Amino acid sequence: MKLQESVIAITGGGQGLGRAMAEYFAARGAKLALIDLMPEKLDEAVTACKAAGGDARAYICNVAREPEVEETFAAINRDFGKLNGLINNAGILRDGMLVKAKDGEIVKRMSLSEWQSVIDVNLTGVFLCGREAATHMIQNGDQGAIINIASISRAGNMGQSNYSSAKAGVSTLVPVWAKELARHGIRVMGIAPGFVGTEMTQSMKPEALERMTAAIPLKRMGRPEEIASTAAFIFENDYLSGRIIEVDGALRI
Repeated sequence: MKLQESVIAITGGGQGLGRAMAEYFAARGAKLALIDLMPEKLDEAVTACKAAGGDARAYICNVAREPEVEETFAAINRDFGKLNGLINNAGILRDGMLVKAKDGEIVKRMSLSEWQSVIDVNLTGVFLCGREAATHMIQNGDQGAIINIASISRAGNMGQSNYSSAKAGVSTLVPVWAKELARHGIRVMGIAPGFVGTEMTQSMKPEALERMTAAIPLKRMGRPEEIASTAAFIFENDYLSGRIIEVDGALRI
């Protein structure tokens, strides 16, 4: 699959890794359907993609809500006439211990809302967007690829019962969908980033960033464009399917 003239939808495309991937693909002539909940961020990302040399349109959508997802992908299909790829990138964090105690007293427990909100966006959202993208790709006869953005936290990370569980689920969907959709010419891959320098990590306290970086064997965080180039590699290699590529500087949780 060539990026030139391909239509690629990216959830969480208004900022962070989503925007970085969008700009990277735009510079290579792709057409982007950017999905997010923040209109201002989406407008900025669309402008940046056009400046990079590609075409882009914005779609406001909560990926955890089925009617919105169905309407959004129907609109993308109408606007572009085809769909060659999807990157399931949207995600949120609600970190916390399952049960936090001090001196035998319970201080805090992870609430059901903290659990459910992460599962809804990070896992159910991936299911809904993947289903709708595959539906339109099959109906159109569009061959291409779906990429799920997982995380090395899929192996289980302390303080992330919700996030780790969701990313483990996202990872499992990769081989399932790869086997189911291969007959339609649709490949499915995953990327599991480690710590990447985005707006979220840049807002952390310097001492916390220092500790985080010290744990990485390559002694630096990943760059957004390194995740973007991995995604481009997946799209352009038509024999990649059903696997997760870890991009983490040799860090293993």
